[in-house]
Amino acid sequence: MYDCIVIGGGVVGTAVLDALSTRGYKTLLIEKEDDVASGASRANSGIAHAGYDCVPGTLKAKFNVEGNKMMPSLTRDLDVPFRKTGSLVLAGRGGEKGLLELLERAKANGVDARIIDREEIDKIQDGVNPEIVSALYAKDAGIVSPYKLTIALCDRAILNGAEVRLEENIESIRFDKKFIVKTQNGEYESKYLVNSAGGGASDINALLSDETYETAFRKGEYFVLDKTEGARVKTVLFPLPDENGKGILVAPTADGNVIYGPTSEACEEDDTSCTAKGLDLVRQGVSKVFANPNYRAVIREYAGVRAVVGEDFIVKRSEKYHDFFILAGICSPGLTSAPSIGKYIADEIEKEYKVEKPENPVKVLRHDRLKNLTAEELNEKVKNNPKWGRIICRCETVTEAEIVNAIHSPLPATTVDAVKRRVRAGMGRCQGGFCAPRVIDILSRELGIPVTKVKKGGKGSELVKCRIKEDN
Repeated sequence: MYDCIVIGGGVVGTAVLDALSTRGYKTLLIEKEDDVASGASRANSGIAHAGYDCVPGTLKAKFNVEGNKMMPSLTRDLDVPFRKTGSLVLAGRGGEKGLLELLERAKANGVDARIIDREEIDKIQDGVNPEIVSALYAKDAGIVSPYKLTIALCDRAILNGAEVRLEENIESIRFDKKFIVKTQNGEYESKYLVNSAGGGASDINALLSDETYETAFRKGEYFVLDKTEGARVKTVLFPLPDENGKGILVAPTADGNVIYGPTSEACEEDDTSCTAKGLDLVRQGVSKVFANPNYRAVIREYAGVRAVVGEDFIVKRSEKYHDFFILAGICSPGLTSAPSIGKYIADEIEKEYKVEKPENPVKVLRHDRLKNLTAEELNEKVKNNPKWGRIICRCETVTEAEIVNAIHSPLPATTVDAVKRRVRAGMGRCQGGFCAPRVIDILSRELGIPVTKVKKGGKGSELVKCRIKEDN
């Protein structure tokens, strides 16, 4: 019997899991994919939004602003890449009214923002489109690795006693003085239930005959640029927002790359394809804010899908079941809001259901990374473990030891994509062209499975058909 079951392993679900487990609650997370951060939390812009554009009084405004304040200390504790860069919403002539409206929202939401002129824009960021004359500057915006944040929240929760079940599909849920959640692997019981299933949240509600929502899915396509472009983009550049969202941005990433995107096109729930039309829309949008985009430095295109339910987040107790929390429609600024939503759920449960608090919960995570080691520290590690001296991914300078550590981390990396999300092997210029076979071999060895069973990530994604020759 668990105190709480959380359905869904995105950044919001893992934030809830972490907040509860840190306070001593026996908690279980159930995720249908083979890793957390496999949906919208994997493929988004990685922006820690300041909160100036949320409609005052909404849940988006509340959780965005609170989450933004929590992000620096949270990422420091979790050892997750984060950088406060500020952001600029850029406007040409005639756009002053739009900026003033955003400034009024910022004031109402308690966000530090101001309108600046072209001279000050140029001091913050070179290469802005010459037609831009003014901007809204929000100094507290930042950039964070969305998948590393999700994984680190889950790792810390596990270290504090939480359990995680991957690749389990919810078949039924019933309530009989407690929640009984059935998957293909068995039944789990809990006092509380949290639905954080992203695009599938309405389907989970339906299993309890609870309220359902009309869910719209919108696809965002992106370009990822090589780290050589990182020095050119110092802050996040937005156009004035429109009815489709915040618009196509130009931004640095927390790991040193640059992204252009996203689009916002209606799509099916599982459509993460990139299209010529979509990427052309990105190019058109980028040109509105950035004068000299460098598409020769593009190393990858990707797309993510976000679920939209109405105009605001749904963060509430069910009207039918008091101990059932519904978290739905957590689109942008969901990443920034996640820590605050997690805290809110834990606060609500703690008000009415007390457990013994752990004496020394794990609060700080540290990840050994070659790039962060001094020469002396690296030499010592190589003496004790020769795997620290073997570079597997040359583009990102990732060692065999780092990959092995990821495979045996609290939430083990069991696929090529899971390794990539944890240590960036395969995220560099060659996109795994050189290191992927070696990563496959390491996964095979460490997991004790044939190379033909190693997956890229997701059901049916095995990469190797057979060996063309056996090792001597």
